[in-house]
Amino acid sequence: MGRARTFHSLHRVTPLVTAVALLGLLAACDGGADSTGAARTPAATSGRTTGSATADTGSPTTGPDTTGPGTADTVGTESPVTQSGAAAPRCRTSELRASIGRPSPGAGQRNFPIVLTNTADRVCTVRGYPGAAFVDASGKQLGPDPKRSPDTPTTVTLAPGRSAWAGLSFASPEISGARTALPTALLVTPPDERDPLKVTWTAGEVPVAGNESAVRLTVVQPGTGG
Repeated sequence: MGRARTFHSLHRVTPLVTAVALLGLLAACDGGADSTGAARTPAATSGRTTGSATADTGSPTTGPDTTGPGTADTVGTESPVTQSGAAAPRCRTSELRASIGRPSPGAGQRNFPIVLTNTADRVCTVRGYPGAAFVDASGKQLGPDPKRSPDTPTTVTLAPGRSAWAGLSFASPEISGARTALPTALLVTPPDERDPLKVTWTAGEVPVAGNESAVRLTVVQPGTGG
């Protein structure tokens, strides 16, 4: 009787084991497909591409290329407002013409505008004080360098053909009693430049030593000073 019961139990378990084995076989043949037949992506690589610089940096593959040429062009391009507002370059000596404007006598003073005119075909700027030195026919400087007035410099933008001027003044020698000399030229050096422009001097003697012999200069400002 005991052997019959054992056989009967095995006979009842066998269909269950067979059914489990059959389900495993079907799963193996499925090849990782879902119910729609599409291949399932392993969770470890979901949403990423392999072997690409974008995947290495963690950037979404569907997002903009933040390192490509298109982005660089966009970042490096100035807006029209920035371009139009950019400062013009400094005026070079070779781009300017110097002249002495109409004198403006004052109370015991002689005042002359030193005029710098833009002769180039581009816009440029001048700022600060020009250099000025009276010289004789041999090119020797007469008197000390002019003193600068306590002005606040501003940038003057010169379109082609436009001018800026700085004031040159000194006390009238016949009133001050200063020792004088007769220059043949005034050397004018534009602000921040080294090469001077030579202007013929026809306004008579200038003070070079003694009482009230100082020559003074102002900063450049727009116009001709006339």
